Amino acid sequence: MDSKPQVPLSVDYDSTDLAVFSAIQQRQMRALDILYERYGRLIYSVAFRILSSVEEAEDVTQEIFLKLWQQCDRYQPHRGSLSNFLVVMARSRAIDKVRSRQSARQRLQKWQGALTMACAQNHPLEAATIKERKQLVRTALSQLSDAERQVLETAYYGGLSQSEIAKQSNLPLGTVKSRSRQALRKLRLALQHKL
Repeated sequence: MDSKPQVPLSVDYDSTDLAVFSAIQQRQMRALDILYERYGRLIYSVAFRILSSVEEAEDVTQEIFLKLWQQCDRYQPHRGSLSNFLVVMARSRAIDKVRSRQSARQRLQKWQGALTMACAQNHPLEAATIKERKQLVRTALSQLSDAERQVLETAYYGGLSQSEIAKQSNLPLGTVKSRSRQALRKLRLALQHKL
């Protein structure tokens, strides 16, 4: 059976959603641009309403269009409009992020509660040792530059990866990695023989 090569569709902003989607299936980047111009704000606003975070809403918006590009076979035109499909995807992804955030918060609270209980059950000598160690760590942290300390605190207390920190702080990823590595090295040297 001979298959005819598909002739690339010519799409512009006035093209129907179905025509734009067909061009996406043919891997035409211009079609994705058109769709983003058409529905990017809608997807962003759905995600922002759920997440209340500019950064996370932007991430969800990019994820949705990337997923459509990578998995365009998931959209079935006979099941509804493309805009509804994108909104449902954005809503689901945003809710997943909220659940993940809540789950991480619950794990942290559980861990902190267990740590507090363990500290409360310690003997006076152990409690004094823990207090002394906390002070040593605080002192070592205070010797870091503000930039180094901020990277470490964002990573450990905010739970962000280095690439997420780079995005959030508008820094090159290499700068974030360098600051993190330098800060950890300084801490290791400061605490090497004290803990």
